[in-house]
Amino acid sequence: MGAHTTGTREEWRKARIELLEAEKELTRRGDELARKRRELPWVPLEQDYRFDGPDGETSLHDLFGGRSQLVMYHFMFGPDWEAGCPVCSSVADGFDGIRVHLEHHDVALAAVSRAPAEKLTAYRKRMGWSFPWVSSGGSSFNFDFGVSFTQESAAGGAEYNFREMPADPGVLPLEAHGMSAFAREDDTVYHTYSAYARGCDAMWSMWQWLDRAPLGRNEQDMTWFHRHDEYPM
Repeated sequence: MGAHTTGTREEWRKARIELLEAEKELTRRGDELARKRRELPWVPLEQDYRFDGPDGETSLHDLFGGRSQLVMYHFMFGPDWEAGCPVCSSVADGFDGIRVHLEHHDVALAAVSRAPAEKLTAYRKRMGWSFPWVSSGGSSFNFDFGVSFTQESAAGGAEYNFREMPADPGVLPLEAHGMSAFAREDDTVYHTYSAYARGCDAMWSMWQWLDRAPLGRNEQDMTWFHRHDEYPM
């Protein structure tokens, strides 16, 4: 495991209390950021987005399931892919456990990808998931929310995570991940928030546990990482 600092219980406690102050400050800062997220202006959607689901066509309005709030995960699964992104799959492993709690707090949760609905349904069954997952392949939804790109837009320096990316299709993938939040008042749906890249770290519960494990994330070598049904028995 390499060389690590060792010490007495008293030395550990002193260092831990010092770290606790930094953790408390981070928590307070996180609370402040959460407040600022809620204060972002709501933007009414001008387009009535339609999706394909297991039971046919559905709308963004329908995905609220009668609730006033909706959080959507932009799951990387391109139209020609045979399986979903392994990283997104790890994030999604936690959705079903929290979904019941969100729904009882007036928040619906769903995932969206550009792959055809039948592929999404088959992959969801393979992974043992039950959360709502719809295909935006027939609409501009993924492009409008900055997680899908054409070869031309990638070559021209498309924007991802609110920044212009290098004008190189080999640098920017045609599918990216993120999350978006929406609110519904009567018949109007508002876009309230979106996050991309490491802005979604907190939703990937595996990272939160690894950040507290002795050796941390070890993001430099992800060869160990697989979909949950691909690990050796």
